[in-house]
Amino acid sequence: MVAVANINELLDGHVTLDVECLDRVYLNAYVPNLQVSGQVVTFLCERLGAKVPSPALFNKLGTAFRQAVQAFADDNAIPVIRFAKDARKADVMRPYLTAARHPGVVAIGVAQEFQSVFTGHDRHADRPGPPRYAFTKADRRVSVFYFYIWDDDFGPGFIKVCTYFPYPAKVWVNGHEWAKRQAHKAGVAFTELANGFASCEDPDGLQAICDRLGPGDIWAFFERWMAVIPTPLRHTDRAAGYWWELSMRQVEVSRTLVFDAPRRARAFFESLVTDNVGIGRPSEVRIIFGRNIYKNTKGTFRTRVVTRGVDVCLDVNYRDSRIKEYLKEGRALRIETVVNSPDDLGVKRRLTHLDELQAKARAANARLLAVQKAGQDCAISTPLFERVALPSIQDGQRVPAFRFGDPRVMALAGALCVLVHTVVGFTNRSLCAQVKSLLDGPYTSTQTTYDLRRLRLKGLIRRLHGTNRYLLTPEGVRVAAFYTKLHHRLLEPLLDADKPPAPIELRRALRVIDHAIDDYITHARIRPAA
Repeated sequence: MVAVANINELLDGHVTLDVECLDRVYLNAYVPNLQVSGQVVTFLCERLGAKVPSPALFNKLGTAFRQAVQAFADDNAIPVIRFAKDARKADVMRPYLTAARHPGVVAIGVAQEFQSVFTGHDRHADRPGPPRYAFTKADRRVSVFYFYIWDDDFGPGFIKVCTYFPYPAKVWVNGHEWAKRQAHKAGVAFTELANGFASCEDPDGLQAICDRLGPGDIWAFFERWMAVIPTPLRHTDRAAGYWWELSMRQVEVSRTLVFDAPRRARAFFESLVTDNVGIGRPSEVRIIFGRNIYKNTKGTFRTRVVTRGVDVCLDVNYRDSRIKEYLKEGRALRIETVVNSPDDLGVKRRLTHLDELQAKARAANARLLAVQKAGQDCAISTPLFERVALPSIQDGQRVPAFRFGDPRVMALAGALCVLVHTVVGFTNRSLCAQVKSLLDGPYTSTQTTYDLRRLRLKGLIRRLHGTNRYLLTPEGVRVAAFYTKLHHRLLEPLLDADKPPAPIELRRALRVIDHAIDDYITHARIRPAA
């Protein structure tokens, strides 16, 4: 029999480096005092001294900004690149960033993009008298400037500024690049692994560096370079309260586990893919081929780990965010929680809440790995099985049993195995929908409420404080995986082991056993009459 890799053995005995770090951070920059129509009127009249707050002033301000950018580029010999439609901006700018030797703006990109900007219209255009403008936000295709920067602390990054009022902007930095530069400065020796670390002489020191990166460092980056590049707002505007604030648009929080050999990494994903197919969550495992596959595409395609030509990725999607798990350069396990909306994790959007967001994302990464480890060795003890499978008294209340083999119980166990439930939690509504799909029959919200009470009193789930969301406890993870695997992977195959697709060797062995039993019955002379 072929040996089956065990995730726990691989993680506990063959990981040489385990590092958690902020990865890519993409921020919105907005001017809080220029977000509604009345604020626009105040700015145009009080700051610019306009007697009539006309939208024609927007073009004047935008033209002055574009001229300032061109002059800045000319004075500093900075190349200005106009991005072609659908061009990959990172690929276009990579040579300029790679060639950078000193901190500074290495290139300026120009693009036409849709932005949320103010447009003005005369509220009384059908009446005589002077115009009275009102301002509303709308998506318009306008020009934007990408200032690509090489920073002494962060390395490569960029700040994107829209040329049209109220000048929304974006900021992009990379946490791993920041950590590499801080490690160099601190004298912590390491080797790189693409966007991460392959090895380090002082893992604890490296983790401490990664833990230091916070909103203050990113704000310092923004302030440092906004003082260098041209901006449509002046220092006098800032003194009057008109300046950008930062909020989180997309934040990636990663955990990287480096194996001592590439074969360990491949074995991990072979075990991971096998463990996630067919126990209530097959749609969560994907193999990404880098090309479309159609009915007439030549070749054989199946769910397996291939080391050339494909990347293996496990995705857990939750609202606008997701967790992805994949191999990095064939030897490291990378788990990334990609938060596209901080609201998904119950965190406010402003940059000041980055530490809270990172803590919750790290916890999600840890839960994913814990669930995968628990799912490998999920046999449960006799006392736990009896507590779950038999009626019991918990906290003075009688709790009905979760009887193994009952269709509703098995569908519930399968639903609880879905990774998005085990990692980010679930609600009455989401659990009800998943159980209904597995049960292939009626299952109501009232029944879900009844089952949630049973699960909670049995100690298999806990409710997140202040929410209607639940998380599985460690015992709940084991019970759900044990029920599902025992039913789908052991009992069902064994009961059908006398016919295909059971292996021919097993079917032959069963026929030998059948013949032997027939002989015993014959010699005992108890065979029924024909």
